[in-house]
Amino acid sequence: MRRLKPGEAAFGERGQWDTLKSLLPYLWPDGRTDLKVRVVLAMLLLIVSKLVTIAAPYAFKHATDLLAAKDNPAASAFAVAIFMVLAYGVARIGMVVFAQLRDAVFAKVGQRAVRDMSFRTFQHLHNLSLKFHLSRRTGGLSRIISRGTAGIDTVLRFSLFNTIPTAFEILLVCGVMVVSFGWLYALIVLLTVIAYVGFTYWATEWRINIRRTMNEADTDANTKAVDSLLNFETVKYFGNERLEAERYDKSMAIYEKASIKTWISLSVLNAGQAVIYSIGLTAVMLLSAFAIQSGQATIGDLVMVNALMIQLYMPLNFIGSSYREIKQGLIDVDGMFTVLDQSQDISDKPGAPDFVPGAGSVAFENVSFAYDAERPILRGISFSIPAGKTVAIVGPSGAGKSTISRLLFRFYEVSGGRILVDGQDIREVTQESLRRALGMVPQDTVLFNDTVRYNIRYGRPQASDAEVEQAARLAQIHDFVQSLPKGYEALVGERGLKLSGGEKQRVSIARTILKGPPILVLDEATSALDTFTEQEIQTALRQVSKNRTTLVIAHRLSTVVDADEIIVLDKGVIAERGTHAALLRKKGLYARLWNRQQEADEARRKLAEAGEASSPEAGVALMNAK
Repeated sequence: MRRLKPGEAAFGERGQWDTLKSLLPYLWPDGRTDLKVRVVLAMLLLIVSKLVTIAAPYAFKHATDLLAAKDNPAASAFAVAIFMVLAYGVARIGMVVFAQLRDAVFAKVGQRAVRDMSFRTFQHLHNLSLKFHLSRRTGGLSRIISRGTAGIDTVLRFSLFNTIPTAFEILLVCGVMVVSFGWLYALIVLLTVIAYVGFTYWATEWRINIRRTMNEADTDANTKAVDSLLNFETVKYFGNERLEAERYDKSMAIYEKASIKTWISLSVLNAGQAVIYSIGLTAVMLLSAFAIQSGQATIGDLVMVNALMIQLYMPLNFIGSSYREIKQGLIDVDGMFTVLDQSQDISDKPGAPDFVPGAGSVAFENVSFAYDAERPILRGISFSIPAGKTVAIVGPSGAGKSTISRLLFRFYEVSGGRILVDGQDIREVTQESLRRALGMVPQDTVLFNDTVRYNIRYGRPQASDAEVEQAARLAQIHDFVQSLPKGYEALVGERGLKLSGGEKQRVSIARTILKGPPILVLDEATSALDTFTEQEIQTALRQVSKNRTTLVIAHRLSTVVDADEIIVLDKGVIAERGTHAALLRKKGLYARLWNRQQEADEARRKLAEAGEASSPEAGVALMNAK
């Protein structure tokens, strides 16, 4: 089976039967006796409802015959007729009541299936690799999941309560026709059903292809909309509102065209079904009329035939709509199951033990890695960080600095060599337990669209309010939070956009302080900040790094001068290593990077003093400084 590309709406890849078989276990969940009882009870109510449905036309027939009879005593005939009319009414009420009771009993089963499936999908998405999520289309993926969850209940409900019972009801009607009126009536009913089902199948298959196009256009439009709104500021910076609207409208135009075809095809389907049913109804009514004329049947028989055919129309119509809904639901659910079929690139070994935290030492032993086999990123990297020490990784852009932090968190597997934390190979322990021992302050802090308190508490969800506020004090953001109108309950906005870069970084630091990991990774945590904010953040980082094993990924060399060891990466290998002073004395790559940054900082300082930092000449001066 072809694997799903990230964010792709892969419909029909698994096959409809495969999808249905994958879904049926949710109808009979293991270990849930209460839900199984509900399924059985719902089926019993369904059978009772169908038997009552078939009984109703008998009451109607007898009431009609009694009212039409001329040789019976008027009073007694009328009394019995009234009784049969009442019986017919009770049967009709019972049919509806039992059907509604069935739906009420089954509701918990269907909704639990939706919940379990949604939970499983959500959990699986978080278990997929960073590679999958870096290339995902969030809008399209979320649309696949929302359609899939809606389709689960549809498929279960229609397959269980419409398709199977409809077949049961058709057999009952045919049996009644044979017993009460003869085989010719049953033959006409059977031919009508075959023609109806055959036409419905053909028309629905035609409509399913249109539905696929609709879903793909819907996914594409939703992807563009979400992507555009997430990048709202970028759209505004470049004045491309019209471009974004046109891209969205182009997808919606495809959706519109497919939607029109869907409505047209629905009209064709409904019209064809009505014609086939009407021909069958007319045929049995004509037979009954001729039988009355010849004295072989009564007016009540005509009424009963008519009632049976009318009642048959409902399940027949359900066959059409059920087949449509099941097929469309399977297409929607198929996308979700295809996501579930996406294999985990990084998975724990069977029976892997939890990581056992120690003093906090880290060692990279001859580590090699490549995102693409033809483009190696790291080649034979070896270094160690003793417990409680700070090691910095620096180097030009693309040297592989951030890759090291991702490998340490086991977002990717090493191509060669191994990584040890407290003497334990990280591939041999569970990912969850390993990451509990690691803390990260990234360059680009992305916050949840929730309160400041929630975002800080995310480091340790069970922490008390007092612990959250103490972490904020250590990260030097408590006073700022207190100045907000709602304090710690203030919302930070989507991705934390209501906060400045420095404020977001402080929240990130507070979150990591609250987690309290023995090993800390600072991945260019101040590279996007101004000099003043950087100095403040560095003070907070020194506080959080105290007595912790710290790996610093840095672009600005001024932030790592106090590191116990500085490792200089270049083109995936270690070019130099040593302390800041020792590396300057070597006058190699590190010294060149240092001098270049010093020149750039000096140029900025002079231009700022001259008040020309925003002029065109400032840009030229900075370029020359580099």
